[in-house]
Amino acid sequence: MNGSFDGEGGVAGAHRDTAQVDMSMAPPRASGPVGVPGARLVTPSPTAASRPVPGPRDVVDGPIPLPTTESVPLDLICTVERHLDEILAAVPQPHPIELAVLDAQGLLCAEEVESRRALPAFDQAALDGYAARADDVEAATPQVPVELAVVGETVAGAGAEASIGPGLAVKVAAGAMLPTGADVVVPAVWTDQGTVRVAVQSGPPPGGYVRRTGEDVAPGDVAVQVGTPIGPAQISLLAAVGRERVLVRPRPRIAVLSAGTELVDIGTAPAPGQVVDVNSYALAAAARDAGAEAYRSGILPTDPRRLGEVLESQLLRSDLVLIAGTFATDGFDPVQEALATLGDMRFRQVTMHPGPAQGFGRLGRDEIPVICIPGEPVAALVAFEVFVRPAIRLMLGKRQLFRRTVQAVAGQELVSPLGYRQYLHGTVMRHPDGGYVVEPVGDGTEALLARMARANCLIVVDEDVTQVAAGGLVTVMPLLLGG
Repeated sequence: MNGSFDGEGGVAGAHRDTAQVDMSMAPPRASGPVGVPGARLVTPSPTAASRPVPGPRDVVDGPIPLPTTESVPLDLICTVERHLDEILAAVPQPHPIELAVLDAQGLLCAEEVESRRALPAFDQAALDGYAARADDVEAATPQVPVELAVVGETVAGAGAEASIGPGLAVKVAAGAMLPTGADVVVPAVWTDQGTVRVAVQSGPPPGGYVRRTGEDVAPGDVAVQVGTPIGPAQISLLAAVGRERVLVRPRPRIAVLSAGTELVDIGTAPAPGQVVDVNSYALAAAARDAGAEAYRSGILPTDPRRLGEVLESQLLRSDLVLIAGTFATDGFDPVQEALATLGDMRFRQVTMHPGPAQGFGRLGRDEIPVICIPGEPVAALVAFEVFVRPAIRLMLGKRQLFRRTVQAVAGQELVSPLGYRQYLHGTVMRHPDGGYVVEPVGDGTEALLARMARANCLIVVDEDVTQVAAGGLVTVMPLLLGG
């Protein structure tokens, strides 16, 4: 296999399904899947490409041992879609704020910005050349050029008005004010570039290479609409129409915490039985990549009084609180007990792998959304992609909540647990003959974090699919930074 995934794709659809195929792709060749001579393409069940997706693991020779749903009370079992729906229905829509135009970069405009002035503010030359009358140059040819007397020169920024009559021209620079009487600009390359007299070898039609007053934006026109992402082009336009500040949808404030007595901070050498808190760093980075203003608040204290104080303070400063830790669906630990005192917090088994144990609630006086995800680092980042990232994008006002997806040919056999949506970290590549090829990362001999760092996608296997043969089609979610 060669080639690499380049992130090119089609238009994102409005469907909320996290496994939706909404990027264009070329189908695999009919002669058989890449690298598997004679193998038959095995496509997951008809519903596999029409529902969302769960997490990474090694390919094994049999079903993955996971808890059976019979051992969990029915009210604590939840599908990926239902858990996601509850989160998206509860996240707040932060009130618009006014920012300086440069600080608004990357956010969505929250007002109809009307222009205070005309753009351009005066008739101007679109390029370097000679301002002239169209009637004087319309008959010019390379064989029979038209000669005009050059009566002046003007550059961008010159405020003195000039004028011309029949048989005259003014040498102009791009952006310079057009002399009165001129209605075309003859490009310099269409002339002999004379300074006293100029030979014009071809003439543009009336209005050629001229920017008319208000042609771009007229006073009172809407320059930037509500919901427009503000990038360099929009900042340019805002500045041009005289706006120093603009109303935008703000970045949601996300507090990121880790729970676990085994955790130590990054600067502490872990003792036997301890592990470094990587989740608060990884999840804060993921939240910032999704567009949030993320605060890494670190490891939650174990003292009950101090624990409650920290949680309450984060609820006061945040639009959403994200906690990674080991949570049980059938009992309380100190963190769960502290959360329960602040509001209705529900922990449940979501039918996904990795990390089926998930939690969600709206806590505190302002009912701030609190999302609890697994503490295992790979499962934590998968849960972030499935539940948290869409919530952040909704809070930002984005229309496209989910990453764009493609279908790819599986380069090797994939095994998945029945009843659980499986998310596998993988590498997806373009194939020279068209379409994409994907394989799980690693061979089981590397550390999980190292394998995850090498991945560029999540492979999604639906709940009712237990096996995808090499050469079968699977849904792939490319993990593009900022995508």
